[in-house]
Formats: sequence, structure tokens, C-alpha cells
Amino acid sequence: MPNYLIINSQCRKCRNERQKYLQAPKETTKKQEKLKKKFGVRILLCTFAHGMNNPLSILRLVVKAVRPSRTGEMKAVSDAFWLRRGYEALTFFGFIVTHSHEEADHFNSHYDQLKNHEMIHLRQAQATGDSWLRFYLRYGWYWLRGLWWNRRMKNAAYLLNPFELEAYAHDHDLGYAERCGENGAQEWRRFAKMTFDERKKIYETRTGT
Repeated sequence: MPNYLIINSQCRKCRNERQKYLQAPKETTKKQEKLKKKFGVRILLCTFAHGMNNPLSILRLVVKAVRPSRTGEMKAVSDAFWLRRGYEALTFFGFIVTHSHEEADHFNSHYDQLKNHEMIHLRQAQATGDSWLRFYLRYGWYWLRGLWWNRRMKNAAYLLNPFELEAYAHDHDLGYAERCGENGAQEWRRFAKMTFDERKKIYETRTGT
């Protein structure tokens, strides 16, 4: 079963019921017609439930989470509820959350620049005490401090976050995450010590703006 079926997708039971429903003969006895209606209602309810992007469904990933150092290649899942427009993916407790099943399939079958970006976040979590919780607390703290900078630069809280600066600086290097080794990705620590203007200058140099 594809990994993205963990959340926000029709489960195997739903697909089996749909197949039975579609294969039911058009001209049926009363008993068969009753069974067909039962399949139809069940499919409708399941489809509605899966299509709601239940925000609590992502908690399943938290339960499945292991320490960053024990996480190999992160698997992609689909749950658009947790992704803002303009963001292509999100690292969440050892999984990559995407907008659609197609994107999740792409992540799970390709190792490109975007997946490498998310894998660098995995190595950063490894460097923050090998703890997802510590990683998100630090990430959130840097983001909150950066909100004030949004007045001077659009989306500065995200773009100038030390973790993002490192990830964007090296995501084109597909071997960077692997070379980080047991200690994880550490360059974000250097960015964290910089002033807003210093980080902004690095960002502008990288993007050519």
C-alpha cells in the first residue's frame, strides 16, 4: 500500500466496496438492489470522510515518529490541510507532507532538490538533540522572532529562519544531507548568531535580488 494512503486517501476497504458497487449488475433482484444501495451509502460516507482533510489525521504521523537519527529516507504523505499556499512540502516528524497523492508519489520515487531540502531538515533535527520536539521548538522560536522582520522583508520569518537558510543554501547539493554524518546539519547555528541584515545579505546573494 502506498505510503500516502496513511492519511487523506481512500482506504483499501473503500476501494473494495467501490469495485463491488461498480460491478453490481444494473438489473438486479430486490436483495441485490438493497445490497447495491448499502455499498453506495458506505462509499459516499467514506469518500466524504477522507475528503475532509481532517486536521487530526496528521497526528497518526506523530505516533509513528522515531528519533531523527533512526529515520532513514523520509516517506511522503498527502494532507493539504497543513500546507499553506506557496509551500510545496513540509517536514513533519519524519514524514514529508505534500498537497496531493501525485506529489507524494513523486517524492517517494525521486530524490530531487526539493526532497533534499526536506532531508536537510531531518539532519537539522538530528543536530538539535536528536529530537523532533526540540527542532520544532527552535524553529518556532526563530520564526516568532522573525515576524518583526516581515515589515522590512516579505516572508522574512520563513526565508531568514536559520534552518531555512541552511536548507536553501545546500538543497542543490544532493549529497549534502548524507555527508552531515552522525552529528547532523550544523550550519544553521552560524546563521542563528547573525543579525537580520547579515542574514538578508546572504539571502539576496543567493537569490540575486
